[in-house]
Amino acid sequence: MNAANPYTRGIAEFVSGLRYDAIPREVRERAKLLILDALGCALYGAHLEWCRILQRTLAKLDRSAACTVWGTPRRLSAPHAALTNGTQVQGFELDDVHRQGVLHVGAVVLPALVAVAELRRGMSGREFLASAVAGYEIGPRVGLCMGPEHIGQGWHSGATLGVFSAAAGAARGLKLDAEKTVHALGIAGTQAAGLMAAQYGAMVKRMHAGRASQSGLYGALLAESGFTGIPDVFESEYGGFCTTFSRSRDRFSLPELTAGLGKTWQTMGVALKFYSCVGSNHTTLDALRELRAERPFGPEDVKKIVVHGSQVTLDHAGWKYRPAGVASAQMNLSFCIATLLLEGDCFVDQFGEKAVSDPKRLALAEKVEVRADPAISARGSKFRHAVRVEVRLADGSILERYMETPRGSEPNFASEAQVIAKFDKLAAHALKRAQAGRLRDAVLGMEKLKDASRIAKLMATKGAR
Repeated sequence: MNAANPYTRGIAEFVSGLRYDAIPREVRERAKLLILDALGCALYGAHLEWCRILQRTLAKLDRSAACTVWGTPRRLSAPHAALTNGTQVQGFELDDVHRQGVLHVGAVVLPALVAVAELRRGMSGREFLASAVAGYEIGPRVGLCMGPEHIGQGWHSGATLGVFSAAAGAARGLKLDAEKTVHALGIAGTQAAGLMAAQYGAMVKRMHAGRASQSGLYGALLAESGFTGIPDVFESEYGGFCTTFSRSRDRFSLPELTAGLGKTWQTMGVALKFYSCVGSNHTTLDALRELRAERPFGPEDVKKIVVHGSQVTLDHAGWKYRPAGVASAQMNLSFCIATLLLEGDCFVDQFGEKAVSDPKRLALAEKVEVRADPAISARGSKFRHAVRVEVRLADGSILERYMETPRGSEPNFASEAQVIAKFDKLAAHALKRAQAGRLRDAVLGMEKLKDASRIAKLMATKGAR
């Protein structure tokens, strides 16, 4: 079996053997900030229309009360709670992203892992943190294996790659051995699905992360009971994850799956968002903020804006904008540029239902052109969000700015104060200040928790505020 599945087994051995003390302190501290950010995103998402539809629909089907629906008084079965909570984390394009691995990590890891903590009371904060890191490490590696071509072919990577992060975190939380973790990954992998066409306005785009978290949870729980999955889910030449999703036998790199496990920590490559839109747009928005700070200009001064970026950025966010709902607006680069220039920001308050067809934004978006730059594309997935922004003003002057990474990204990560400020702002939409403060302190002091299910308890409300 080892010869047939060295990469799947290598991942499983890492996950099952990961110990809190083996994780560098800086990784543990970063993980706590990432967890806090994801929970804040979920609390904001709890009362969005699409999340409420999901909550109500599942409540009609599900009489279990095992797990908390975050930011609400509802309780559902563990799989349905994972589905709902993952959808809430990803509910408004606010959550983290591993840019090179093309994955929103917290949205898939945490709903499954918190469900495990609620099902198996007594998991310590240290065990929870080690399990979370196990999940944060694996999904991005699958993304690195598959490369940016994966999303370029139309797969929503958060949904397809995310099942492995969720399964890894849940398996570690359940303390599965390597053999059962192999099967958890194999069960999760065969459930992988998600189509990028959902980005053009469909509510279902928000649900992809929740579905991936649910699939990973199923994988871990079933494997624990002896259910078997595909043992060579990554390596299989016929019907394996890599060959099938790449439609090839060579457009992926299996060694990336285990490269640097325990030495190079992909958790440190997870970036946070400070705009409420798809991660591909953030470098451009930061570039425009810097240009305006150096030489103020208004929307009326703009003749044309040209964004030169990777082919992935063009495919993902550079399409011609047409009003089709909030999700579509948040995914579109031209619309987000117009929003920033007109509103001064591109955060939650800028994306009401009426905003998506605002005539002023539509007119300004028409002045934006996104072009694929072969030189940027050739630099690979690590630089897929790099852009060169060219602003042509009505007076004939041209402003330019090249930017590789936005605020909150790996080389420019946010301070603890910035993460807390974002969390406080988002959590206020669901929790009273005192409860939000207790939740924040519990996460930042995770290693002191005797029972990690306290996190879920602090995410619940008692009814209408």
